[in-house]
Amino acid sequence: MTALDTLPPWLMALVAFFLVLGSTLTLLGAFGLFHLKSFYDRIHAPTLGTSWGTAGILLASLLAWSWVQDRVFVHELVIGICVMVTTPVTLMFLGRAALHRDRAAGTGAVPDSGTAPVQEPSASVSD
Repeated sequence: MTALDTLPPWLMALVAFFLVLGSTLTLLGAFGLFHLKSFYDRIHAPTLGTSWGTAGILLASLLAWSWVQDRVFVHELVIGICVMVTTPVTLMFLGRAALHRDRAAGTGAVPDSGTAPVQEPSASVSD
């Protein structure tokens, strides 16, 4: 008999729900990373899988072990917060770096910077 056998059924169902949710989101993120065609499409899928997938799994672990140990596991909250903050920011930086690289290389598949070029006023010819 393990310590996890002492969990009540309602808590087991909640832990199972968060595990399935987190695992499903992580699987969707991996599926999107594998199947999407361009780099710009691919950078969105891991954000979902890593952020919310990790959060679901960490919530399940937090609930189970907090019940078994009779104390709250704060380090799991810190891990979850760090992952949920750093993953989208990191992928945003990767996307901006790739966009800058592709614009500098003149790749036609990326949009322009969105700023209109400044045109100098033409000199008027006086008669």
